Amino acid sequence: MARTITVLAGVLVLSALVAPDEAEHLTPGAFVRIPLEGVLGVVLLLALPPRARRVPAILAGGALGLLTVLKIMDLGFSAVLARPFDPVLDWISIGAAVEFLGGSIGGAGAVAAAVAAVVLAAGLVVLMAASVLRLTRAAVRHGGATAGTASVLGVVWGMCAALGVQIVPDTPVASTGAASLAHDRVLDVRAGLRDRKTFAAQAAVDAFRDTPGKDLLGGLRGKDVLLAFVESYGRDAVEDPRYAPQVGALLDDGGRRLREAGFASRSGWLTSPTAGGGSWLAHATLLSGLWIDNQQRYHSLVGSDRLTLNRAFNRADWRTVGLMPGVTRAWPEGRFFGFDQVYDSRQLGYRGPRFSFATMPDQYTLAAFERLERARRDRAPVMAEIPLVSSHAPWASVSRLVDWDRIGDGSVYNGAPGAGMPPWPDRGRVRTEYRRSIEYTLGSLISYMEKYGDDDLVLVFLGDHQPTPLITGDGAGRDVPITIVARDPAVLDRISGWGWQDGLKPGPKAPVWPMHTFRDRFLSAFS
Repeated sequence: MARTITVLAGVLVLSALVAPDEAEHLTPGAFVRIPLEGVLGVVLLLALPPRARRVPAILAGGALGLLTVLKIMDLGFSAVLARPFDPVLDWISIGAAVEFLGGSIGGAGAVAAAVAAVVLAAGLVVLMAASVLRLTRAAVRHGGATAGTASVLGVVWGMCAALGVQIVPDTPVASTGAASLAHDRVLDVRAGLRDRKTFAAQAAVDAFRDTPGKDLLGGLRGKDVLLAFVESYGRDAVEDPRYAPQVGALLDDGGRRLREAGFASRSGWLTSPTAGGGSWLAHATLLSGLWIDNQQRYHSLVGSDRLTLNRAFNRADWRTVGLMPGVTRAWPEGRFFGFDQVYDSRQLGYRGPRFSFATMPDQYTLAAFERLERARRDRAPVMAEIPLVSSHAPWASVSRLVDWDRIGDGSVYNGAPGAGMPPWPDRGRVRTEYRRSIEYTLGSLISYMEKYGDDDLVLVFLGDHQPTPLITGDGAGRDVPITIVARDPAVLDRISGWGWQDGLKPGPKAPVWPMHTFRDRFLSAFS
């Protein structure tokens, strides 16, 4: 029994040393490697006096346990957000993950899952420390054999390193993964601590900070402007062969229908600061003209007086509103962004069922905007920001378009297929549900313009970020489509120099801009 426990401890420590931190490299062959850290650790522990071994063994085991927790975090973040975990800037993202999980499995289930994760992480650190200590004792008992084995493994490691031996691609047999991970995380911590100062310097530069309202957005005077973010609408939705035929056909048909109704459109690409999640970071980036790719920057931004795109419209005498179907509680950031009125999910008058994460269908949200704002008499032009959420993960259910005149308070959706909180779809179906949700939201926007669009309405819609790697596969970029639709030709004449392409679907040769550059380009074009 004791020998079995020792073997299991060895397997655990070896796995922790050589396990990759990227999901695409997580294969059986990735564990058939020689960790240099293990070889050197054995040599060092054998060289220490007997009484001095216990503390270093426990510390080394605890450190390895912490690195293993970081690897697991990296695997999770890579699978969802297509990037590794940042040990300085990402802790607050865990709260957002618990909130999202609560929307999928319920609040109690999400809290239980979070508590279980913390307990397992702490247990892993303790177990790793105990395992290293046990292996140290075993190595000392068999000192000669252990030293000989370490010497042979060291020679083999050196040969494999020199020859670049690999059993699986991009995974060398001569491993230094644990040391590299520790080194990278130290650099990440240093960069995260410096980022606040870097961001403050970037935020201090603002070409439009002191521009008077009379000099802003003159090219849109008298127009209602609707800025709609389409959740998880990324480049893959219009270029990946799994989605492009259907989504592309919908955009082509929608463009034709809008042209028949007198509208024209132009489309391009923006590169989002995030992928897989963190929609608010993309929203803040586009609106502020600053690159907001972590929560620390977001908090710094909303505590500042930065001129957002919403504030620019407000300064130029537009009524600014935010329709936030995904917001279910107080949202103090609305004041920073410059809204005269924020309608959260509790204030939109919806009396229908949820559709998975979405508190209400996107078509209802657009209808509520028309009813609450554009249908008002004797009003100022309105600028509205609407994050549409029907295409939010987990893509378990989506509504269908209904007649606009039947929407009412949303009761029409009661009993609709997919209503409620169905379980996360299986891998074979999730991509289909993702595509259907994108088609639904885009279809809602196109239908809205057909129903309510006029000479005085300008629609800007874009994706906030690419969906998770489960949808795109590994290695997808961060580009998202953006489109401007208007009936008044003078509006699109203002952006004729942008090089954007005609229609609702940007082609592969359309220009690609970092998302944070859009604010200044937009204000320059229309001011």
